[in-house]
Amino acid sequence: MGQSENEQARAQESTGGPESGGLPPGQRLQRGWPVLHYGPVPRFKPLTWEFQVFGATASGDKHSWDHQGFMTLPRTETTADLHCVTRFSMLGSRWGGVSTATLLELAPPAPEATHVMVWAEYGFSSNLRMADFADPSSVFATHRNGEPLTVEHGFPVRLVVPHLYAWKGPKWVRGVEYMTADRRGFWEERGYHNIGDPWSEQRYSYQEQPGDGPEL
Repeated sequence: MGQSENEQARAQESTGGPESGGLPPGQRLQRGWPVLHYGPVPRFKPLTWEFQVFGATASGDKHSWDHQGFMTLPRTETTADLHCVTRFSMLGSRWGGVSTATLLELAPPAPEATHVMVWAEYGFSSNLRMADFADPSSVFATHRNGEPLTVEHGFPVRLVVPHLYAWKGPKWVRGVEYMTADRRGFWEERGYHNIGDPWSEQRYSYQEQPGDGPEL
């Protein structure tokens, strides 16, 4: 399939920030959606699947939903881009699912919580500042463009944080840990930038400035 006129126009716009609608520096427009992940694709087990919120919660308790319960949470849809650190950008997808704002309302963090660790299958993890996690465009996506995610793309749930590189939004998410101090996740421990802003090309840890993250 060729690019739509809208995609072509957006790809030709100069970079400048998420609000500009253009491509971040060093990125190229992607047709289609490549499959990229570390390790095997997990097998979905609906009877035992559980989504947990734990750590520094306001109540001190763990919150959890089974698959049916999670799928009945209030839903949202947002149109947003996806920028992969491997340099492809996919523009204008419609992501449907549960907003992070909804999760924060249903399972509020303690006032001292500053970061989250998003946990996925096989112990994969990615850390985020609370403000990035709570961004209005961030969503636990179950659908893209009206269709359920395929298992290769993160079914049943993946996190999408459009203003950061896509590794900050893991596939196959199983829970969120509220944290009172930052801690590096899987890729962040292996040389990737602790924040991951594509508009600043924050790709690798050697680019970090003081205050960008905990010591390696």
